[in-house]
Amino acid sequence: MVAISDKQQVSETGARVDRVAVLLMGYGEVESYEDFANYNEQALNLLTAKFAPVPTWVYPPLAKLLAMFDLHEWQHQHDHFISPHNHIFEHQREAIERNLQARWGDRIQVFKAFNFCAPFLPAQVLAEIREQGFEKILIYPLLVVDSIFTSGIAIEQVNKALAETENDSEHWVKGIRYIPSFYNRSEYIDLMASLVEEKIAAELVGKYLPSQIGIVLMNHGCPHEAKGFTSGIDESQALYELVREKLIYRYPLISVGWLNHQTPLIKWTQPNAELAGRNLIELGAKALIFMPIGFATENHETLLDVEHIIEGLRKKYSEVNYIRMDCVNHRPEFCRMAADWADEHIEALLTQEALSVNPSFSLPRVQHEHHHHHHHHNGHHHH
Repeated sequence: MVAISDKQQVSETGARVDRVAVLLMGYGEVESYEDFANYNEQALNLLTAKFAPVPTWVYPPLAKLLAMFDLHEWQHQHDHFISPHNHIFEHQREAIERNLQARWGDRIQVFKAFNFCAPFLPAQVLAEIREQGFEKILIYPLLVVDSIFTSGIAIEQVNKALAETENDSEHWVKGIRYIPSFYNRSEYIDLMASLVEEKIAAELVGKYLPSQIGIVLMNHGCPHEAKGFTSGIDESQALYELVREKLIYRYPLISVGWLNHQTPLIKWTQPNAELAGRNLIELGAKALIFMPIGFATENHETLLDVEHIIEGLRKKYSEVNYIRMDCVNHRPEFCRMAADWADEHIEALLTQEALSVNPSFSLPRVQHEHHHHHHHHNGHHHH
């Protein structure tokens, strides 16, 4: 404790105060159709490479091919669709920063990074964080709730960027923490269930029996095999079960619906959202609600993909009432809880002693040292 009070006294005399940069991470989505190929190449490199047997030389031509499909879907099938993801994510960033600064003042600043979209790629944003004099970082993936697989990408990109800024004597980062997921946070679970209940109360009450209202709780799809990487299935499954538990006693027809990328050769989580809808209709659902619980920010998956699914079902079951619900987005209560989840980590970063990492220590020893050099790993460096 003495160290902290010393620091506070120092800060009153005008020396620098400890500050924390909160790095919110999402995918980012293209706002200009020219960017599709570049976006797809980033996504293939970071995501697909972990579960699809695709050689890397295929990425650039494959990215261009996928860009043609994207262009057709967004421009022609969906009337020049532009994803609202980046816009919503900025609102989330602002609201979370407002909530945190109300408690911590300007010692906290919230930055956003997008996995696949310049000018907010992690390396670009970390350079800005460093420039602004921050030395402590809280990495906070926000878009996908299970986050274990997708934020593995976030960590991969952050590590790559930090490795590039190492100089030999001392690393500029003096503290780092990470929020892996909020899939089991009771406030989030309660919010998901209450949003569904509100929607039912607003649009379906009096028209259907509760047992005729089907609810598809949509998760971020996960590949079963991801070269040994944890793919988020366990966390997403747990999230679904926790939300279902809140609703099922009143609304018995509930299914998980995975929003999968239909990649060939890959075994994805099942049932996908369309199959989930079909199953509930067969069990007697006359109304179907599609609620994304595994995404915190609207994106083309929760919009276009879900609209395709509903279109397909409507062709076959035209008498059913279909409702697509929004992600939680920048609802004030969500942004408040997202800020609350960061508090303990910010406090830890502000109070813990600064890390001191000398990158040159981590280089393999090549030069011949005395015969006991293999003991170096047994604790000599850990004092």
